[in-house]
Parts: sequence; structure tokens; C-alpha cells
Amino acid sequence: MFKKEKIKDLHYHITGLLTADEIQTASDNVLAKYGEKVKIAGFRPGKIPMNILRQKYGDAAIGEALDNLMNADMDAYAREKKIRLAGAPKADVTKFEPGQDVEYTIEFDILPALPKIEMDKFTITKKIAEVPADEIEKALENLQKSRAQAEKQAGDYAAQNGDIAVIDFKGFLAGEPFAGGEAKKHRLTLGSGAFIPGFEEKIIGKKTGDKFDIEVTFPTDYHAPNLAGQKTKFEIEIHEVRKNILPELNDALAKEVGQESVAALRDHIKKILSEQYEDASKREMRNEILDLLAEKVKLDLPESLVVQEFEMSKMEIEKRGEQFDEKKERKDAERRVKLGLILAEWGSEHKVTVANEDLQKAIWAEASRYPDPQQVFEFYNKNPNAVSMLRGMLFEQKALDAMIAHVKIKEKEVKADELFKQAEPK
Repeated sequence: MFKKEKIKDLHYHITGLLTADEIQTASDNVLAKYGEKVKIAGFRPGKIPMNILRQKYGDAAIGEALDNLMNADMDAYAREKKIRLAGAPKADVTKFEPGQDVEYTIEFDILPALPKIEMDKFTITKKIAEVPADEIEKALENLQKSRAQAEKQAGDYAAQNGDIAVIDFKGFLAGEPFAGGEAKKHRLTLGSGAFIPGFEEKIIGKKTGDKFDIEVTFPTDYHAPNLAGQKTKFEIEIHEVRKNILPELNDALAKEVGQESVAALRDHIKKILSEQYEDASKREMRNEILDLLAEKVKLDLPESLVVQEFEMSKMEIEKRGEQFDEKKERKDAERRVKLGLILAEWGSEHKVTVANEDLQKAIWAEASRYPDPQQVFEFYNKNPNAVSMLRGMLFEQKALDAMIAHVKIKEKEVKADELFKQAEPK
């Protein structure tokens, strides 16, 4: 039972009392359960005398009994007060003497009550953009490039930007070869920026069979300290030059990618780009709602949740070796907690759910971004916490989409590139 309580905003500090008889009964109940499972020489499970169990497991049983009693008191208190905890409570037994009553304290924060949010009083902007014809042509060109054939050129052909040069190279620093500076028959796409500045440019114009030296300077921020900022010489030999020959844009190419004709392919590309524009527009709308919620909704925040979010952010920033701005990160942590509470409460009130199908689609979408999708599937299969976090993100996204259905929307026509200048979702 509880003796007294101290409440400040969302923080509770309560003091309770457990009688010696309560503790004894609860401890005996725990020991009885132990007796059904443990093995002690000379006794059958379930037939072990209580005094033997007390001798062997008495301290552990009392500890578990105290936890059970305090948890039961805490649950009863929360039901009586009609409060919801914002995290695990911190319980502490002030003093324990065998056979005596025990006083304990429990500290915890509660979740705030969400004020009524009149979403129909919010107005957000929906940006609309037409798919430019040149974007469709660019996509068609990229499709052609993806199916280009690198054809070997005659010996008198001079290498051009975009060609593939098959080369031997050997680098020298102060006249001496250096580790990692040599390769045989390396396929280098000229203009790709794969090598240090100046290297690829000095191969342009050269021909098959050419042997020559070039001098280049490594960037000052190069990852190998012994080479950073150093002028070096490379001996180069060109074995062959290959030119990417694009396939003709015709119905045959369209059929290779599942479309009946070039016209159908153009329509298909336009549909995909339109969906991307729609997604980008929706991301901006979600961000605008988040800004409005953060600004307009007044909500007390559980300090424990803010501190937890703040510490997680601090750990991540310091792990990346970045500068930590305590004032800014505290403010950002408060914003994230506030918005998380609003979306969780509003979403629950409006029956927002995340189906297994939603999870599977999200995992498939994530996996498609990686060279080995199976690794992503295995990661989620082995990490329930990651699945839980993904479910939480999807819930918030669906809650925001549900909010969009309740707000006023004004449409604004914009150029396509403006849709992709928005910040990441907040």
C-alpha cells in the first residue's frame, strides 16, 4: 500500500509499505514455484520441504517477492490514478530487515494527455510538378547506357571521355615505387573520377600501345598520409581502348525491359517519375505538418524521455566524431519526443495500424537498395528490435498521411527540381 505521494508536473515520487506478512506470503509463493522445478538430492520435484527451499533459495525468493509486490502496487496505483507510465519506473527498497515491514520508493514519469488537435484548422501546401520531357529523354538515355557494349577500338583511335582504357600503371614517390600504386590491365572509365584528379584527363587522347609517364599530385586530404599532397609520377601503358556503343532506341529495346514499344516505354517512365514526384510532394507535406505540430501544440514532456533521447543523440554524434552542441541537441530531443508522443496518441485514437504487409514492403524497398538484398532480410530476421523500430517509423508515417486527409490543402505548381530540394523527413 502507498503511504504518500509527491507529484511535480509529470514526475511522480511515491512511498509505499509492504508488511512482513505480505512479504512472507509472497516469498513462500515464489519458493513453491521453485520447488516445482528445482532438483535437490533426496527429494522429488514438488515434494521439497519449505524449510529446505528457504535455506537454499530464501534470499532470491525474497528479492523476487519484493519485486512482485512493488509491481503489483504500481499497477494498482496506475489504474486508480488513470495514468500511463512514460517508461520503466525506478524502485528502491529503503531498508530491509527479515521479518519486518519494508518501506520502498518508486519514481517515474507519466505520459501527458494529448490536447485536442483541430487538424482542419491547419493549412499545408501540396507542390505539383509536371514531368519535363527532357527528364523522360534522360531516363531513356540512361537505359541505353546501361545496355551499352564496350567495343574494342582500332589502334589509331584516340581515347575520349567516357571510354574505357585498359592500362598498366606503376606509381613512384621520390623515385621509389609505393605500395598500392601498381596494377596490370586495369579497366578505367575515363571521366568517372575513380582516380585522383588529373590522372584520367592525361590518358584522354592516347592510343592503344602508347607508353608514357604522367605527373599528378595527390589531394591533401588523401586517405594515405604518406601520399597526401605529394607529387608523384606514374608509368602507364595502354593495352586497349574500348568505346561504349549505345543500343538503338527502338521497340526491340523497349521489349527487353517489358514494354511493347518506345511510346509505351515513354509512358511507363513518365508514370514512374510522376509517382516519384508525388512521393517527394508528400514528404514535404509530412514535414510541414510536423513543423505545425511542433509549433502549435502545447505539450508537457516527460523529462526521462527527453534525457533518453538526448543521450542517444549525444552518443551517435560523438561516435561520428562530430561537434556536439548541447543546447541545440536538447532542443532537437524535445522536438522529437514531442512529435513522437503526438503521433503515437493521435494515430492510436484514429485507428492507424501497421500491417505485416506494410512491414514486408518496407523491408523489400530497403533491400532493393543494396547489392546483396539477402543480407537485409537476414538482418531483420535476426533483429526483432530493428523490426520494432521499422514498425514505429511506418506507424508515424501512416499517422502523418492520415493527418493529411484532415487538413486544408492548397496546391502550388512548381518546377520539378524544386520538389527534391526539401530537407529529409524530420
